[in-house]
Amino acid sequence: MKLSPRKLLLWLAAIVIAVVLLMAYLLLRQFEFEKLRDEYKERTPGELIRYARLRLIGHDKLEALLLGPLRYVETRVERSVPDIQLPAKGKGQQSHSHGPVQYLANGQPIPELLASSPDGTYLSAASIRVATSEALAQAVLSARAGQTILIEPGRYLIKSKIRTGFGGERDLPITLRADKPGSVRIDFNTVEGFKVSHPFWVFENLHIRGVCEPAGDCEHAFHIVGKASSVVLRNNLIEDFNAHIKVNGEGGNWPDHGLVQFNTLTNSRTRDTGLPVTPLDLVAASKWRVADNIISNFAKSGGNQISYGVFMKGGGHGGRIERNLIVCTPREISQPGVRVGLSFGGGTTDKAACRDQLCQSEHTAGLAINNVIAHCNDFGIDVNRASSILVAHNTLINTAGIDVRGGQATATIYGNLLEGRIRLRDGSQAKSSMNEVSAMLPMLKNADALDLRWRAAIDTVPSTPLVTEDFCGAPRSTGTPPGAINPEPICLSPASRRDLP
Repeated sequence: MKLSPRKLLLWLAAIVIAVVLLMAYLLLRQFEFEKLRDEYKERTPGELIRYARLRLIGHDKLEALLLGPLRYVETRVERSVPDIQLPAKGKGQQSHSHGPVQYLANGQPIPELLASSPDGTYLSAASIRVATSEALAQAVLSARAGQTILIEPGRYLIKSKIRTGFGGERDLPITLRADKPGSVRIDFNTVEGFKVSHPFWVFENLHIRGVCEPAGDCEHAFHIVGKASSVVLRNNLIEDFNAHIKVNGEGGNWPDHGLVQFNTLTNSRTRDTGLPVTPLDLVAASKWRVADNIISNFAKSGGNQISYGVFMKGGGHGGRIERNLIVCTPREISQPGVRVGLSFGGGTTDKAACRDQLCQSEHTAGLAINNVIAHCNDFGIDVNRASSILVAHNTLINTAGIDVRGGQATATIYGNLLEGRIRLRDGSQAKSSMNEVSAMLPMLKNADALDLRWRAAIDTVPSTPLVTEDFCGAPRSTGTPPGAINPEPICLSPASRRDLP
């Protein structure tokens, strides 16, 4: 019997309705109505979809019937990333070199200004030039305070860990650098690249790449441990590692007062590993400053599939995460896994790795300010069992928002511009004020493409003394817009455009 177009359409509609009702019935039986209702009130749509997918594991018939529709709904709930090369917004590795690192009396490195310093080397008579992989490893092992190791242009394949042998001093750091950014590439085919266990080392202008097969065997480009205080990583491009920069204690010592600035940390493909995937993974160290970096493309397909752009945890204090551009997924936001922008607390810490062996607070008195975070299928900013955290003047685009969780978590959330929500759970506490929770597309020129110029004037909020500048490093006036960007941002002009790798 031949059906008319009208009857065919009615039959198709009836089939769709029947499938939807069947799915609803099966889901309600599987998850229980009241539990599902409670989860809905507490969870984001993306979390609910992932929760449903997890509960289906082991139910072969339900998986066969429902995984496809769940995947379809997920791709409709999560807003896709524009199919363009996203701009770098003046962050990440720069094309110019910077001047010598300066330190405060306590050994804290002073961040560079956003304005470029004159190019040029700063070699002393005691400096070392290296042109082979073997000479590079030997120079790092034997360098003394005040020396600069200059790597000649070229490509270097390293198949075993490179260790520091001695430390620098506050006025005489040891520096390992390329003369010009992009002139030196170091390929590591080893679990760890540089193992830094001595203070006052500076690494800059390098291109470092993990070339392990399988790729997940490349764990860290830098592993900074124990007595390696006041380490500076500046103006490097580091790609294809699980945790590009790993910082943790060793032997009862903690590598405090570090600086990570103007680096690009990224991956060319999803990390197929069960190990932690966090481009900047800091455990138990205090007073690190993470500024003006690009952190992007850190998806994880193995293990629990949860990855973070950067976290500080393990009982340290006083960390600052500021003026960074974090793009969880520059493409395919609905690929498998969970991606969080930045976190104080991460997934929490084993007590044996905690600074005080307790981790009553995963991090104390940390600041997340003036960051732009985009295209994360989970929360852009996460505070988990961390205390006295300031989350101020961040711009969160196409993320679930800001999450404060864990009974010990306390935070001040001020002047942020975000989509999604500000969520408190598990008995956490937060003071929240002057935040703008709204769709970005009407407010900014093209938020998804990271064109962050304002479409029109917006009401300002009172400035806070702890946030004196914006994402571009420009001073904030007495009244300032919510979010990371001033009304006339100096670093978003076409002249400053570079693209994310």
